Amino acid sequence: MQDTKVPRNGGRILVDSLVKNGVEAVYCVPGESYLPVLDALRDESGVRTVVTRHEGAASYMADAYGKLTGRPGICFVTRGPGATHASNGVHTAMQDSTPMILFIGQVERSFLGREAFQEVDYLKMFGGLAKWVTQIDSADRIPEVVARAFHVAMSGRPGPVVVALPDDLLFNQAVVGAAVQARPVQASPNPADLIELRRLLAMAQRPLLIVGGSGWNADASQALRCFATTNALPVATAFRRQDLFDNTDPHYAGHLGFGLSPHLAQRVREADLILAVGTRLGEITSNGYSLLECPLPQQTLIHVHADPEELGRVYHACLPINAGVQAFAKALAALEPVESTAWHEWTRDAHAEYLAFSTPPETLPELSGVDLGKVMTYLREALPKDAIVSNGAGNYAVWVHRFYRYRQPATELAPTNGAMGYGLPAAIAAKLQHPERQVICFAGDGCFMMYPQELATALQFNAAVVVIVVNNGMYGTIRMHQEREYPARVFATELMNPDFVALAQACGAHAEAVERSEDFPAAFVRATQAGRPALIELKVDPLQLTPQMRLS
Repeated sequence: MQDTKVPRNGGRILVDSLVKNGVEAVYCVPGESYLPVLDALRDESGVRTVVTRHEGAASYMADAYGKLTGRPGICFVTRGPGATHASNGVHTAMQDSTPMILFIGQVERSFLGREAFQEVDYLKMFGGLAKWVTQIDSADRIPEVVARAFHVAMSGRPGPVVVALPDDLLFNQAVVGAAVQARPVQASPNPADLIELRRLLAMAQRPLLIVGGSGWNADASQALRCFATTNALPVATAFRRQDLFDNTDPHYAGHLGFGLSPHLAQRVREADLILAVGTRLGEITSNGYSLLECPLPQQTLIHVHADPEELGRVYHACLPINAGVQAFAKALAALEPVESTAWHEWTRDAHAEYLAFSTPPETLPELSGVDLGKVMTYLREALPKDAIVSNGAGNYAVWVHRFYRYRQPATELAPTNGAMGYGLPAAIAAKLQHPERQVICFAGDGCFMMYPQELATALQFNAAVVVIVVNNGMYGTIRMHQEREYPARVFATELMNPDFVALAQACGAHAEAVERSEDFPAAFVRATQAGRPALIELKVDPLQLTPQMRLS
C-alpha cells in the first residue's frame, strides 16, 4: 500500500494509479518526455513493460490487449512524432470500439503555446479520433484524471482515451490521496423492451440475429448462443467479429464482411426481422448501407447498442434498446423461448449455405504457387479452438475470414478500420498475454512491411508467434480496384520486396519459404516447434486476387 503522506513525483503517482486500476501490461517506445513514468515502471514487477520499435506498433498492441481482455490497453509514447505515429492505434480503437488509453508526453507547462520542441495541441489533434482527450494540469489531479480515463474507455461504447502529460508535472513532487479505482457502467435492457422483442420475434417468419461490436466476454457469448439455440435462430456475425459465435454451430449463417456470400446477402434482404446486438451496422457489415435501407429498413429492426447516440444515428429501428452486450445477452438467455417452427428450415438452409461457401474448391488448375484455400483448410483442422489468429488489411484476409472457422471468443484479432500492419503487433501482444496458446499472424507482403521491425520485439520478449506472409509482389487490394477503374493502366501498386526469409533470420527468427501447397503443413509444424518467433513466406500467384476473382 502506497503511503499517501509521502511526497511522490508525478510519474510515481501516475504509475500507482495504473496499478490501482489493474494494469498488468504497458506498450511503449521510451521518450525523454515521460522519464519519471519509466523510472516508476522499473519498480513494478507486476506490470510488464513491452518496448516496441515503432509507436504505431505499440498502439496496435494496446488495441489488441483491449480486444482480448475487455480492459484498456495502455500505451505510452513521447510528444510530437511519437504521438502522430501512435494515432494509427487510436483510430483503430475508435472504429473497433476497443478500450484503450494513450498517454503522451508533453512540453513543460510554461512552454505551452510557443510551438516548443515537438509541441502539439493534443486536444485538437485527437479531438475527432478519441472518446475523450485531456491534458493534466497539476500532479494532485493525476488520480482523478486516470480514474476518469478508465471509466470513459470502458463505459458505454468502449473506445480510446488520450491523456497528455506535461514534462515538468511528472517531475514535480506532490502529496496526494490514494489512487482511485474506476467502476465502469453499462446500461441494462428495460423489461418492457424485452417483452416487445419477444412479441416481434413471435410474429416473424424469417428472423436473423446479427452480432457484433465489443464488450463481449465468454459468458455473454455463451448466453447469446443459448438464446439462438432455444429459439432456433440463424446467427450472422458483423465485420471481423466472427469469433463472437462458434462458426461450427448449426445456427451459424456466416460473416458480413469483405467477400460477402451472395446467399447471406440475400438472406439479410429477405429477413422480415433483424435483431442486431452490439453492432453499429457499419458500412462493411451493411455492404455499403445496401442490405438495410436507411434510415428506415424494410426489415423490422431491433437494434441493441451500448451507446444511446448510436441508436438512430444511421438506422431508425422499430425497437431501439440501449444496453451493454453482457447485460443484454444475459437477459436474452433468460427470456422464454418463442414456440415457433416457422423459421427452422430457414436456419438450416442458412448454415448449409455457410458450409458450402466456406469450403475451398479442391483444385485451382489455372493458378501457380500456393493455394491459400488449402492453407486455410489445413489450419482450421490443425489449430486448437483457442488459437488466436490475427491479420491486418489486404485481399489475403478474405481467405482468412471466408475459410477459417472461429470456435470461441477472443480468438480473432482483426481491425475493422482496415489498418495495414496490424497483424504482427497484435499477434505479439496476444502471445505475451497468452503464452500457452498458439498465435498465428497473417499478413500480405505490403501489410507485413508496415511493421517488419517488430520481429525484433517478438525476439526480445520471447513471443513465439508464427507469421504467415502472403507474397504476391503487389498491393493486391489497390491493384484490384485499379484494374476495375483504370484497365491496363497499372501504376504504383507493384512491390519490390526484400528476401523475407533472410530478413526474419537476421532478426533471429525461424524462417522458410513455401512455393507449393503440399509443402505448407510440414513447414507449419517446423515453425510451431521452433521455440521462437517464426515466419513462413507463401509464394502465391498474383492472378489470385480473391477466392473468386482473378486479375485477368
